[in-house]
Order: sequence, then structure tokens, then C-alpha cells
Amino acid sequence: MSSVPPGSGWPGDPACPDTPVAHDAHEVAKLAAESRTLTELTARQSVCRACPRLVEWREEVADVKRRAFADETYWGRPIAGWGDETPHTLIVGLAPAAHGGNRTGRIFTGDRSGDWLFASLYRTGLAAQETSVHAGDGQRLIGARMMAAVRCAPPANKPTPEERDTCFPWLARELALVAGTTRVIVALGGFAWQAVWPALREAGFALPPRRPPFGHAVEVPVSYGAAPVTLIGCYHPSQQNTFTGRVTADMLDAVFTRAAALGTTDL
Repeated sequence: MSSVPPGSGWPGDPACPDTPVAHDAHEVAKLAAESRTLTELTARQSVCRACPRLVEWREEVADVKRRAFADETYWGRPIAGWGDETPHTLIVGLAPAAHGGNRTGRIFTGDRSGDWLFASLYRTGLAAQETSVHAGDGQRLIGARMMAAVRCAPPANKPTPEERDTCFPWLARELALVAGTTRVIVALGGFAWQAVWPALREAGFALPPRRPPFGHAVEVPVSYGAAPVTLIGCYHPSQQNTFTGRVTADMLDAVFTRAAALGTTDL
């Protein structure tokens, strides 16, 4: 099976068999713009087939599998945004991992990077459990929501500019739907930092005229209406970064402690 059919009982599946499917960039833009709720938007995200290369790759991975997960059914579909529906903190990453989210059905779940991320979120009060291994494991985010700039696992973790642009309306619309409560956005890695900037502008956030360079713990003040919002850069907890010490648990905790403090200041 190349992917889990919508509405077939996968834990947390936001879609049903009659959820409309986008087959190209024009349809992505149309379906995203017409989504009035997060429930509607996440369902449509989760069945998107607009990028042929990504569809082929995510489904091939779901068929072939990694030996360690040979007995598991892979999700094999786009990974929708997930978490609190009225978040104060947003966490934006690049894309799902082929044997992480593409397998588990939840963003940032089921690989080493996710292990580091969720452990830090738990220590800083943004997640209910220390680990996240699958969409049905009982994990929940506390005042936080996760989303990716590209919703499908890309080959070599490198989406093309066209794929990034095709996925852009999903990100921008999700940001718009949670903008009213958002006070902090954490960008995991330089790609997410670049991708979230135009999406925030499209969603109605007021930004500085120039985008500052990405860096760990870099903070940029933005706003939504009269509400102050802070964009924070964070090195991605990739295996390369954690193995080399470029990212440590203390560094992640410092960013998310800061995010939690900023996010709850006016609550």
C-alpha cells in the first residue's frame, strides 16, 4: 500500500474519502484560500497530490520501507499542521522526514531529530510527553502548533523551489488561521527561516522591510494587528547538528523556554 486511504481509521487522520484533492499549484491556492477552519485546511493538506516528484517519492518510501520498520504501515501522505488550535507558539520546519513523519503520520515524529525536539518541548512545558513515536501515542502540544514549509517528504531532504512555492498557500493560510493568538514563531533551520518570512507577510503579519540573517536564538520583532509577535531562529536538531555539537539540549531548551515565556506574557 503506497499510502493510507483517507478516512480509513489512521489515528488523527484529518481527511475523509470525499476531502477535495489538489492536483496542481492552482488547485492548492484555491483550496487553501477556501478553507475556513483548521479542520478543513488540515484535511485538504493531508491529501494533496500537487507535486508529482514528491508524491512518487513519499509513496515509494512507503512501499519499500526501511528494514527497521518493515512490518509497519507507512502514512505515505502529506503531513498536515498539528497541535493546539489556538497556539501562542508556532514551530515551523522544512519538511517531514521520509521515515519519520512520512511513516508515523505526524510532523517531526519518529526520527532522531524529532526525539530531540519533543524532549526539549516536554522539558520546557510545550509538550505533554517526552517522546513522540506515532500519531496515536497520546502526545499533545501545550499552547504550541507545528507546521512545515513543505508538507511532503522530499528526496535527500531537498524540495525544489517550485515545490516550495506550490506548498506556500498551505503554510500561509495556516498561519492566517492561527494569527490571532500567535505571539512567537520558532523557525527550525535556515530554510524554514526563509520560507516563513513571505508566508507571514501573506498571512497579514507586519514585518521589518529587510529579513535579518538566520542564526540560532536570533529574535526579530514582528506584529499582527496591535499584538507583538517574535520570530526566533533555532538551529535544526538534525543528526549532523546534534552529533557535532552545533546544537545541544541546552541550546534547544533556551530557545523554547524563551518562546514559552514570550508566548504567555499577556495571557
